[in-house]
Amino acid sequence: MLEIILSTELTELIPNFKLGVIEYEQITVGDSPQMLKGRLQLFQESLYFELENKNVTELPGIQEWRAIFKQTGKDPNRYRHSAEALFRRVKKQNYLGSVNSATDLNNFFSLQYQIPMGIYDVDSLKGPIIIRIGEENEEYQGLNGRVNSLHKLIISSDENGPFGSPFVDSERSAVTVQTKNALQLLYLQPSLSLEESTNLTSAVMNMFTQINGGDASFTIIG
Repeated sequence: MLEIILSTELTELIPNFKLGVIEYEQITVGDSPQMLKGRLQLFQESLYFELENKNVTELPGIQEWRAIFKQTGKDPNRYRHSAEALFRRVKKQNYLGSVNSATDLNNFFSLQYQIPMGIYDVDSLKGPIIIRIGEENEEYQGLNGRVNSLHKLIISSDENGPFGSPFVDSERSAVTVQTKNALQLLYLQPSLSLEESTNLTSAVMNMFTQINGGDASFTIIG
């Protein structure tokens, strides 16, 4: 198992901080099967109707993560966590297209559970991983095509610096069809019990391996 450490600063700021950590080995990432593409599309359509008469910010999971951004000192109106960004796209009927079997599942579960989630190519990471608050001059090239400032965001960092965040992940650790080993981080709602967190993380892991094969194990930290 990869060593993953939560910084003291983070746990003092957010005492109930919980992270679902899943490690996958020998997976096969490719085009999503038709079943997954169909489910992702249908699910977005049903969410669109659900959101017609309500604001995205009324959803409990979205609210909880907005509050966490506030606690770390980031304005949640300017920096929207990744789950909220997905919901806002759905509300505009700007539906997510298919990327690959790993990314599609990540997006599907993020919408289903209203939590930010990241998936990373393990072979692009080095040494222990620290989950901490970003410092003033830290930044990376994100999957949104921009250089993103990480100041006061929750970030995941390895020996080479930051690579992930519930805001947006970096290009350097992105999962592609070449990925064989992956790390998935579920930024769970702090209000979830340990049992709920375990059930949710286990459900994500099982569906992921059903589609991408490989071996997997998970743990809850925090």
